[in-house]
Amino acid sequence: MSWKEFSVTVPASTANLGPGFDSIGLALDLHMFVHASPAAEWLVEYKDSGYQGIASGANNLIVATAQAVADKYGQPLPSAKLVVETEIPLSRGLGSSASAIAAGIEIADRLAGLKLPMKEKLRIGTEMEGHPDNISASLLGGLTISYFDEDELEIVHIPEVEIGVVILVPPTEFLTSESRNLLPETLSHKTATRGSASGNVMAAALARGDWKTAGRMMQKDVFHEPYRKERFPDFDAIQQGCLELGVYGAAISGAGPSLFIAVEKGYEKEVATQLEEKFPHYECLVTRPSAHGIKICETVI
Repeated sequence: MSWKEFSVTVPASTANLGPGFDSIGLALDLHMFVHASPAAEWLVEYKDSGYQGIASGANNLIVATAQAVADKYGQPLPSAKLVVETEIPLSRGLGSSASAIAAGIEIADRLAGLKLPMKEKLRIGTEMEGHPDNISASLLGGLTISYFDEDELEIVHIPEVEIGVVILVPPTEFLTSESRNLLPETLSHKTATRGSASGNVMAAALARGDWKTAGRMMQKDVFHEPYRKERFPDFDAIQQGCLELGVYGAAISGAGPSLFIAVEKGYEKEVATQLEEKFPHYECLVTRPSAHGIKICETVI
């Protein structure tokens, strides 16, 4: 099968936003760019120094995802050389694995001629990730609020999100599997009810664009932050500092170790400067939500 070179662009994502555990995702204006060209065998070349330890052949997550999708539909998958440039820090809670999975799904769709509807791509990605928050944001862009079980996937998609974003990125990686091991197996009914209520109010506020209310609810998580925050340098001090700066809210980004801070649009650089002065061991990334999800084009990089 002959095919032309193409490129895939995938946004990063932040997830949970506090009590929206495993269900709320927000696409960010940081991207992974994957250029695919015909090759005799699979080869993945990363241009960024932080990704040099990642597998470069068939075991690479992008390639393994593409092969799994093609196998699922019983279609052959021609091999390719993938050249990857990315703005997404690895293992920092910004959806690097979800972005890779999204890229793999899109590459398989293109190379195997599957022409999958977006709903099917979302289900495949969610099943691979185990939860829909990051993958839905990377595929769709904007804000996603999702429900998933073995039989059903429902996603409410809010394309436009009008806030500024500051991400505090520590120098150390934190694997999702390690982070999940910190969580309890059960919560009391009273605690779970309170957590559900805060998540419900936050989701409703997000749907209305009411980030002041959503930000207050972000601080009321009981599902994961109380069990993870001790792994984050100065977590409580950063939360207090954010409140003093008048931000909408702050939360662990995904499984961590980065921290997501929602800011009134136009004030993100000011907030980042002040936080960087107070907490110099964190790198401050100034960004914004991405209204666009995954994109594909035939333009050569």
